Amino acid sequence: MPEEKQCKDRVREEFTGRLQDLRVIWEAEKEGSEGEADLKRQDLDLPTLNEYGLCFDYVPAHTFQGQRRGYFRYQLSWGGPSDEFRFFVNPDLSTDRIEYWFLDWFDGAKVILRGDDETFMVELWESWFEDFAQEAITKAEE
Repeated sequence: MPEEKQCKDRVREEFTGRLQDLRVIWEAEKEGSEGEADLKRQDLDLPTLNEYGLCFDYVPAHTFQGQRRGYFRYQLSWGGPSDEFRFFVNPDLSTDRIEYWFLDWFDGAKVILRGDDETFMVELWESWFEDFAQEAITKAEE
């Protein structure tokens, strides 16, 4: 039986697939239903942005061992494997750093977003997630 690939060997491909999905979904979201982008989304059997991820929440600093900063988590899947985007933000909620994480049973790897990928996810943050940020902080503090 072939040896299972580690997360570091799989993270780039998983990241690329997720980003492709999100680009299609976001274009459809901006265009509205019945547009060409929404038809492409439907042809690819992709859900709406509201339905794509599992949750959006805030993970306070020190939740996990060695975690010094809090971050907003857009969790896409759960279990083994799971994946998520992590948004590290400034006090004014502008993004400071965005990471994609691929995790699978005591193993994990990340991609730090740069260039067009980062620009795209900042747009998504500013247009979509930023509205949920304060609510997510409040829930985490309860």
